[in-house]
Amino acid sequence: MLKDYLRLHFIVLLWGFTAILGKLISVPPVELVFWRTLLAAAGLLALLALRRQPWRMPAGEALRLLGVGALVAAHWITFFLAARLSSVSVCLAGMATLALWTSLLEPLLLWRRVRFYEVGLGLLTMVGLYIVAQAVYGHPAPAAEGAVSEQGQLLGLGVAVISAGLSALFSVLNSTLVKRHTPVRLTLYEMAGACLSIVLFMPVYSHYFTEGRGLQLALSGYDWLWMFLLAGVCTVYAFSSSVELMKRISAFVVNLTVNLEPVYGILLAVGMYALRVPGFGQERLSTGFYIGTLVILLSVLIHPVLDQWNKRRQRKAEAAEAVV
Repeated sequence: MLKDYLRLHFIVLLWGFTAILGKLISVPPVELVFWRTLLAAAGLLALLALRRQPWRMPAGEALRLLGVGALVAAHWITFFLAARLSSVSVCLAGMATLALWTSLLEPLLLWRRVRFYEVGLGLLTMVGLYIVAQAVYGHPAPAAEGAVSEQGQLLGLGVAVISAGLSALFSVLNSTLVKRHTPVRLTLYEMAGACLSIVLFMPVYSHYFTEGRGLQLALSGYDWLWMFLLAGVCTVYAFSSSVELMKRISAFVVNLTVNLEPVYGILLAVGMYALRVPGFGQERLSTGFYIGTLVILLSVLIHPVLDQWNKRRQRKAEAAEAVV
């Protein structure tokens, strides 16, 4: 089990690295996600062909997986939209509701009781991530740089909360789907569904969100290298591995740990600045950053303890009923 937890943290570290790659790749976010999902789907199809494993499945199951892929695309698009509408700190504060969403959706969709300690841990991670966000990004921008209005901040917060809910939803759905499909084939259909959803969204995006510039799909120079890293390592490997881990780890634990993604991303950005990589400024890691990180780590580390306590309590209750 420890090996699975360590692997999960490595996957979250890779997802934190996606922010670094996103900064290195020159195309805008929606076009970036299009290329990411297209190349990931193509790579997964090639992998199944090399392994001589079947990729076809019944139409009903395929539509379910494509639908979950649409949720993945909607999550990524709303996340980038939230960051655009508001500040980074407000966006991260909204995304901090991920574990809380999961603690409520998992019982609803999997037909089990709500675990109130999971709800409490979800609230605790919200506090921790909010402290981290304020410590790193909480300095208000000068008026000359374009401050975001209160209405924009509120709208961005709402979109980020919706984005977190979508992420929690497809994670819980995957925890059931992985019992019927191999992680690679499941990820193939979901990446294809995400790519198709983005293609359908592109006319709306091009008309309303590009400020007249239209789509910017051209990749050049090192963009291809960073994009293949993003699609191959941070998507194909990381996404399919996270789905595979859900055979043994609950969606709540996965999403609780995912709250460390911005922390890992910030630390990686600090490393990129130390290496003098162009485009990376200095991140001010104040005391609040470390306090917030400790709060998130506490919520992640205390969950197995509370989970074991809950299982022992249930076994005692079942034993008492058996005696009666």
